[in-house]
Amino acid sequence: MQPQVSGCIEFDLQGENFLLLPQRGMFWAARKTLLVADVHLGKAAAFRAHNIAVPAGTTEKDLQTLSEMILQCGAEELIFLGDLVHNKRGLTDRVCSLILAWRELHDAVRMTLVRGNHDKKVSNITNLMRLDIVEEPYVVGPFALKHHPKEDKANYVLCGHTHPAVRLSGRGQKSLRLPCFSFGEKVGTLPAFGSFTGCLEIEPEENERIFVIAGDEVIAVE
Repeated sequence: MQPQVSGCIEFDLQGENFLLLPQRGMFWAARKTLLVADVHLGKAAAFRAHNIAVPAGTTEKDLQTLSEMILQCGAEELIFLGDLVHNKRGLTDRVCSLILAWRELHDAVRMTLVRGNHDKKVSNITNLMRLDIVEEPYVVGPFALKHHPKEDKANYVLCGHTHPAVRLSGRGQKSLRLPCFSFGEKVGTLPAFGSFTGCLEIEPEENERIFVIAGDEVIAVE
């Protein structure tokens, strides 16, 4: 039975049923597993360490959103599809204390990180998050879970890394760029979860399914 989550869309992929969440995650109901990509914890702090003025509070916001998804979906497992953290410099004492408190709050949730390119530079992720770290591909059911969008010989790929977005045009030559889920023939890419991450505008290929995140709602692009 699917949880009731406002603004989401049900999506069948490789014979499995998912919820695409407006908080930029995917919930795999049969396994009670939540998937997110490109959280980039500590990114704003890393910028401030280089004397670049950026807004504060993004780490708290992102951890709170993760908590909301876990509770709304009843997730028993959380899998990060790479780039959980941004870099070592961004893991300040304050950021680390926030992460540790958040992990304690969700002590019963199993967590796994499919190592991304940013994660490889940070050695203490395991201590902070108490999670398992695996290399790509991490095969679960019919899926190869990766960070990078590279096809797999045997399984459909779910990944992150590219921070996909599409531009939608309206009346009066107005357009809007929105983060999206994109599902091609062999690779599906999740939007970047982190609130302090950019987007890469993509041109959908033929037969590629696109679902944009418009505020608090996921919308299929026909």
